[in-house]
Amino acid sequence: MSNIVVLAGSSRVNGNTDILAKAFADGAKEHNTVEIISVAKYTIHPCIGCNSCKKNAENTCFQNDDMHIVYDRLKSADILVIASPVYFYGLSAPLKAIIDRFHNPVRNSFPIKKLGLILVGADTLPELFDSIIVQYELTRKYFGLDDIGKVLVRGAEARGDVHKTDGVRQAFALGKNLR
Repeated sequence: MSNIVVLAGSSRVNGNTDILAKAFADGAKEHNTVEIISVAKYTIHPCIGCNSCKKNAENTCFQNDDMHIVYDRLKSADILVIASPVYFYGLSAPLKAIIDRFHNPVRNSFPIKKLGLILVGADTLPELFDSIIVQYELTRKYFGLDDIGKVLVRGAEARGDVHKTDGVRQAFALGKNLR
């Protein structure tokens, strides 16, 4: 049994990203514990690269926001899944702010060994997700993380459009196959 944390990067509650994250969690929860952290529920400021987190024993950031909650939840995660809407060929800004805050050395205390990716976008271009996949693969290599898989859904613009695709089934299956 693994402890899985899903970072759901949409500010639109119950939108396509949330639907896919929930489908993944529903598939995974039979054999794992799963927690979805929705960026819509937290206030997290971007990293400013000041390195203050590297200058104290607790690796605390000077910013007084909700990032400490995310850090605490990741301290027991074996698997991390990144779920994001793709508005303009990149991760959502709130999700990117969280990921950039992993610049903090506290990340070295996370027991994460595996990484997954769920993306949804309105466009149907074959290259829609290419830049994100490059970042994902570089991150996996840097941290030595195994890939649990990817769910890439194109053509889902309006809330609920993801149900018109095979994405919900794919996300559920990705979760279900984790043992």
